[in-house]
Amino acid sequence: MALTPVADAMAMILGAAKLLPVEKVKLQKAHGRILAKPITAKRDQPPFDASAMDGYATRLEDSTVGANLKLAGTSAAGHGFRGTMKPGQAIRILTGAPMPKGADAIVIQENASLHDGILQVNVASLPGKHIRKRGLDFEAGDSLVPAGTRLNARDIALGAASGTAIINVRRKPRIAIITTGDELVAPGAKPRPDQIYSSNTFALHAMGQAWGAEIINLGIVKDSLKATKAAITKALKTSDLLITTGGASVGDHDFVQQALKDSGFKMGFWKIAMRPGKPLMFGTQGKFLALGLPGNPVAAMVCARLFVYPLLCKMMGTAADQPEATAILDVDLPANDERQDYVRATLTDLPDGRRTVKPAAIQDSSMQRTLRDAQALIVRPPHAQAVQKGDVVPLLLLDF
Repeated sequence: MALTPVADAMAMILGAAKLLPVEKVKLQKAHGRILAKPITAKRDQPPFDASAMDGYATRLEDSTVGANLKLAGTSAAGHGFRGTMKPGQAIRILTGAPMPKGADAIVIQENASLHDGILQVNVASLPGKHIRKRGLDFEAGDSLVPAGTRLNARDIALGAASGTAIINVRRKPRIAIITTGDELVAPGAKPRPDQIYSSNTFALHAMGQAWGAEIINLGIVKDSLKATKAAITKALKTSDLLITTGGASVGDHDFVQQALKDSGFKMGFWKIAMRPGKPLMFGTQGKFLALGLPGNPVAAMVCARLFVYPLLCKMMGTAADQPEATAILDVDLPANDERQDYVRATLTDLPDGRRTVKPAAIQDSSMQRTLRDAQALIVRPPHAQAVQKGDVVPLLLLDF
C-alpha cells in the first residue's frame, strides 16, 4: 500500500470532522472553552457619562480661573447625585461616578480650592477633559467576542462587563484513549523484567485536556483481538473520538486495524509518508472517528500535535494555531526521502536577533528525553534537497 501524504491525511481527517453541539455554561466556568455564539453587549459601557478623576462637576462656562462656585452635593460611584446642578454650582464627584444633570465639565481636585462650601477654580476646565462618555468602551448590541474564540481571562472579563452571565460554547470533545501492548505497565506498578512503563496515555491525556477535550482513559489493553474489540466497544458508547496507541503496525501482535474493521469502521488510510509516525491510521463509523497513533512515544506525540489538535479545533469550531517559524541551520542535513520529516531540534538566540537551530544527533522515535529538550521540529518536505549550515529552514515550534 502506498504511503498517504501528510497533506492528504490531514484533509481526510478534517473532512470527516463534525461540529459538536452547543451547550450553555456559566461565565465563571467558561475559561478555555470555545465560544459558539458571539458575546453581545447588553447595554452601553459606561452606561452614563462618568468622571475619570476625583474632583468637581461643573458647567464648562462656570469653570473659569477665579470662579467661585457653591458646593451643592456629591456624586459617588454607585451613589449618583439625584438632582440637577444649577448655574453657579459645583458637585463633588469621585472617579467612576455619573456626571450630574446640568454638568458638562470636571475640575480635578488639584485644580481647585474648597473653603466653607465655596469652590474656587484655580485652573480652567477643558471641554470633555476627564469625562468618560457613555458607550466609550462599547455600546449595546456590539459584538464583543466572536464565535470560535477560545476564551481567556480578558474575554471573560469583557463578557462580565457586558452583563453576560450565561454563554454558548461548544461541548467538549470526548476522547477515549486506548493503549495497547503486553509490554506496558502503568507508572507506580511493578514491571516484569520484559516490561516498560506506559507514557503515551499520560501524554495524550495532558495534551487533550490542554486542547479542551474531556478524556476517557480506557487503560492498557492486552495484545489480543478480543480485548481490543471490547475496548473499542466501550469507546463507541462514551466518546466522539477514539485514539489508540500501539498495535497499528504489521506485527503478529498488532490488532488495532482488524479490531476497528470488525467493529464497523471504514478505514480511510493506514501508513503515512511521515517520520516519525509512519504507522498512523484513520477510520470512521458515522460521526465517530478513530485515530490509531504509533506506539513509539515521540511518534505518538508528534502525530497528536499534527492531527489530533486540528481535528479537535475543527470539531469545536475554532482555528488551529500553528506556531511556525524559521531559523538558521547549525549543521548540514542530507537530502530527504519520500517521507515528510519532523526533526527534533534545539534553538539558540543570537545577539543580533537571529536564531539558529540544531537537530538532535539521534532521532529515534522512542527517545522522549530528546523531545523534552527540543524547542522545535525542523519540517523537511518529501524529497527535499540537502541543506547546508547557514541555510534558513522552516520550523514548527513545540507548544505541548
